[in-house]
Amino acid sequence: MNEALASWWRLRSAREQGLLLVMFGLLALVLVWLLVVRPLSDALDSAKRRHGEDVTALAEARARAGAGALATAPTATAPLPVDAYLGRTAPEAGFTGARIVAQGPARATVVIDAARPQAFFAWVRLMEQNGLVVESLRARANDDRTLAIEAALRARGS
Repeated sequence: MNEALASWWRLRSAREQGLLLVMFGLLALVLVWLLVVRPLSDALDSAKRRHGEDVTALAEARARAGAGALATAPTATAPLPVDAYLGRTAPEAGFTGARIVAQGPARATVVIDAARPQAFFAWVRLMEQNGLVVESLRARANDDRTLAIEAALRARGS
C-alpha cells in the first residue's frame, strides 16, 4: 500500500503536490474543528446553562427553607447597619450579584439584575420578618423569566 501511494505521489508535479498538501492541511483543520472544538464548545455552553439553573434552584430552595423556618418566629428588630445585613443575607439567598448601597445605618438600596420572582419575594418576606420594611420596590421583567429589581429597605421604626 505504501509503495502504491509513494508511486502515485511521485507521479504528481511539484505544483500538484503543494496543492494536495494545502488541501490535506485544510481538511485536517476542518476535522479538528468539527470533531474537537465544536463538541467541547457545546458541552461548555450546556454546562454553563445547567449550572445557572442549578444555582437558581438552590437559591429558591434556600429561600423557601429559610422563609418556612422563620414563618412562625416573632418579628424581630433589624440588625444595624442594614447594608451589612443585606450584604450577608443576599448571597445566602442566591443573589451573588446584588449591589447594595447604604443610605445611613438604618436604610439601604438593593439592585439585582436577575432574580427568580419566587426566590426574591421569599427573601423579602424573610427580611420583613427580621425587622426590615420595604420602602420602595421596582421590578422589571427580563427576557429569561427573571426580574431586574431595585428595592429600598429600612429598619422598622426608623
